[in-house]
Amino acid sequence: MVAAVRVHKPGGPEALTYEDVQIAAPGQGQIKIKQHACGVNFIDAYFRMGMYPSPVGMPFIAGNESAGEVMAVGAGVTDVKVGDRVAFVGPLGGYAAERLVPADRAVKLPDNITYEQAAGSIWSTGPIRSARARFVSSMPPPAALA
Repeated sequence: MVAAVRVHKPGGPEALTYEDVQIAAPGQGQIKIKQHACGVNFIDAYFRMGMYPSPVGMPFIAGNESAGEVMAVGAGVTDVKVGDRVAFVGPLGGYAAERLVPADRAVKLPDNITYEQAAGSIWSTGPIRSARARFVSSMPPPAALA
């Protein structure tokens, strides 16, 4: 059992409950993470307050972004290994001591980036990079290259 912050019904901060939960072994394509830091974002409050429905229903473990160390890998995972330092966004589960995430969402951390830096910035930088890539790829090539 590991510590987690769960939401059983929409509400203010009082809706956050501290509980012990069981985290399963990783399945196909998943990794199990020992979390060292989690980000706190507006979307976390929106899910908690019921402004947006939780994508996993109720109850849920809050938190989308976090960073930690890979504890175990599921079948088919080849890009990360036990002991790797990683950060990721989603699915929900960031406010827990351990969590399962799809391995393809994990971003390996360089040694000069702390868990706190990664967890606090991955949500804000990931969508920006993704949007920039979509914008650039939709632009016509310069006339000199066409």
